[in-house]
Amino acid sequence: MPTLAEKKAVVEEITENLNNADALYIANYKGLSVSEINELRTKFRNQSVRFRVYKNTLIKRAMDEVGGFEELYPHLENQNGFAFVNEELAAPAKILKEFYKEHNKPQFVAALVEGDYYKEDQLDTLASMKSKNEVIGDIMGLLMSPVNNVINALQSPGRTIAGAVKTIAEKDEQ
Repeated sequence: MPTLAEKKAVVEEITENLNNADALYIANYKGLSVSEINELRTKFRNQSVRFRVYKNTLIKRAMDEVGGFEELYPHLENQNGFAFVNEELAAPAKILKEFYKEHNKPQFVAALVEGDYYKEDQLDTLASMKSKNEVIGDIMGLLMSPVNNVINALQSPGRTIAGAVKTIAEKDEQ
């Protein structure tokens, strides 16, 4: 049985993870074998997602300290794993969806992504979110498109105008 000091240390760790994360995903890992949970942890780690298993009472204490997680309280039951993510907010959803297709578990429970609450039936919505790099690429493409159009438009009439001026100049000489 963990001592009070050990529990406080775990709550401090959870509090730090909550403060540093832009999103928190909850998944019920009941029924996963040790090898399956290790495979899942590896997939999360490869995407820079911190996946931890905590006692629900301890994570609730940390959530109380940090604030803003009240919508997740009803989901703090059963055997939950918690995915903390900073950069690629959709990465845990994509991993959970892919892993579920292969193993029929774990069950996505809920998520809080940048303050927005998502229920268990919204995993597909989360998984379809574009990554930060994809959004930046789309924005760059949108910004570059008008510039390219303007450059092309300026170059085409420039050639046409130069040709027209040359033709007019030649007619005047005749």
